[in-house]
Amino acid sequence: MAEPTEAARCEDSSHRTEDSGVEPDAGVLETRLIDIGREKFASEIWGREPLLTRRAGTFTDLFSVEAVDELISRRGLRTPFLRVAKDGTTLPDSSFTSPGGVGATISDQLDDTMLWRNFADGATLVLQALHRTWEPISQFGTALSDELGHPVQVNAYITPPRNQGFSHHYDVHDVFVVQIEGTKRWVIHEPVHPAPLRNQPWTDHRAAVARAAAEPACIDTVLEPGDCLYLPRGWIHAAEARGEISIHLTVGIHTWTRHALAEHLTRAALTALGDDPEMRGALPMGIDDPDDEITAVREHLIAALDEADVTSLFHRARREQARPAPLGPLAQFAAVHDLGPDTTVKLRSALYACLEGSHLVTRVGRVAVADDELPSVTRLLDGESHSTKSLGIDLVERLLRAGILVPAEP
Repeated sequence: MAEPTEAARCEDSSHRTEDSGVEPDAGVLETRLIDIGREKFASEIWGREPLLTRRAGTFTDLFSVEAVDELISRRGLRTPFLRVAKDGTTLPDSSFTSPGGVGATISDQLDDTMLWRNFADGATLVLQALHRTWEPISQFGTALSDELGHPVQVNAYITPPRNQGFSHHYDVHDVFVVQIEGTKRWVIHEPVHPAPLRNQPWTDHRAAVARAAAEPACIDTVLEPGDCLYLPRGWIHAAEARGEISIHLTVGIHTWTRHALAEHLTRAALTALGDDPEMRGALPMGIDDPDDEITAVREHLIAALDEADVTSLFHRARREQARPAPLGPLAQFAAVHDLGPDTTVKLRSALYACLEGSHLVTRVGRVAVADDELPSVTRLLDGESHSTKSLGIDLVERLLRAGILVPAEP
């Protein structure tokens, strides 16, 4: 790569200003990732074009060099929680994993010696799904997902000096790139396939991506610790570490799309048509011209689409896309065992809980709610702490056992 030039379309904010639009009760998006205000980001940037925020803040509370070594050498991680890439190619798992040793009947545990040798030879280490394995990032990802209304996944890329893990490509999800350690040069080109779906990877447009990468860059900049770069899906990019080890997080936003809503809508309509004996009927024998049949099917399909309840399907899909906050089995056992009128409880975080008729529906299941319990359950949905005596001890015990309520922090 040649030396970087000035960014062409990237909003470069070198410091926060008093008119940034950040509210005192702003969420993690405004306080940690951007400095232009949530409303401006939503109306002008989200899903449209990149945004570079210089010195968005310190991220050492989220991740660090020490965290990398801890995860690789002491946590017993297995694939696919790590992958390794060099010169644009992902290395086979066998090049960095080995059996777990005595008492472990697994063959794909990370081997820190093999990983060290790969890293020293110029390979990039990719710690995947840190929202599952590293608590500070888990909390951060949950908060951001709740705020954006879209699922969040966090990976870390650890690249040796003067090396590039992946060649020019695009992602099928939006990302916030958060620079943790070192510096990394980013070269970015406009999309050749805007807003790609999950089943439309860059390899489907390999030649077009290569042609675009050969043109002058839209953005060519170096990220330093504390910088944050937002890239919508489809934007072509490549990154190279500078003169020291680079660590950055990619906070992937798996955006819900109108196409996804269409999928749920058509699925609901097809399910309804399956209950219609006429639609289950065979076409006439010897049929040669299906036009009349197609007209009839189209009319039934349109009617089914009009009547389909896609909202509940959408919410069900959202619940299945992420996991609730961690639950300690022993702490939960103690909470049930020691339950009394003065015990304070709250709704477990990230449950995506809601009342649907006489049922409380969550990511961990459905619970029937009696009519006289509805006011208490409604209060619980505010996410605040409540005393057991104000809710009813039988209800609290049932919801504790279901993993829906947890003890409130003292």
